Amino acid sequence: MDGEIVTFTTDGRSSFETLQPRMHQRDPAAIRALIVSVKAAYVIFDLLHIGTRSLIVLPYEQRRQLLEQLGLQGPHWRVPPRLHGSGADILAESRRLGLEGIVCKRLDSPYLPGRRSPLWTKVKNVNDQEVVIIGWRPGTGRRAGRIGSLLMGVYDDAGTLTYIGNVGTGFTQPMLDDLKTRLQPLQRTTPTADTDVPDAIWVEPLVVGEVSFTEWTSDGRLRHPSWRGLRPDKEARQVKCASSELNG
Repeated sequence: MDGEIVTFTTDGRSSFETLQPRMHQRDPAAIRALIVSVKAAYVIFDLLHIGTRSLIVLPYEQRRQLLEQLGLQGPHWRVPPRLHGSGADILAESRRLGLEGIVCKRLDSPYLPGRRSPLWTKVKNVNDQEVVIIGWRPGTGRRAGRIGSLLMGVYDDAGTLTYIGNVGTGFTQPMLDDLKTRLQPLQRTTPTADTDVPDAIWVEPLVVGEVSFTEWTSDGRLRHPSWRGLRPDKEARQVKCASSELNG
């Protein structure tokens, strides 16, 4: 079988954040504690063999029918529902439910072991957020001497500038050079927000940009942010976010 280990929140949504503490764990005592505190399930979405018979050349629709006939529903394993209908409608529903996105599979697709297939396509829900640049971390490797990542902040409902994570992807070299030119004159010696970031170079909170991201984490950070560009049309004090998102 092919599947994925998943943890779920109390409202039934899958959560990579709650899965992370269980990953690569080697301490037996920690493993025993996590088994109790972080419930996981094996979500099965494909059937590759029955006994010694390989099914990988069969079309996905037939493999899926065989999988569903097995009735694999238990306390820690399950077969997720197969959704039918308009892909756009299903994606919209996944967004309404706060899910990461959907995986679209051609019904006639074979299983291609060990490699990505264009016959399966992951479509993610992406959110946008305006951010105040509050600093940067120096780059390494190919980015040595340049900005490695930007430190982001937003103002909460009480008007406090709050750190919401770093963004290190989505830049071109000209973008990085331009950002460093803009930010270097704004450097300051004290943290711009109440947080501890190693090697941070802090700046006055005057420059506004925009990022795309997948979701808010429970500790008020953006997951998988990607830089979209500067927002010269926005003043820093206009960049706000609901306190419920900052507080998880």
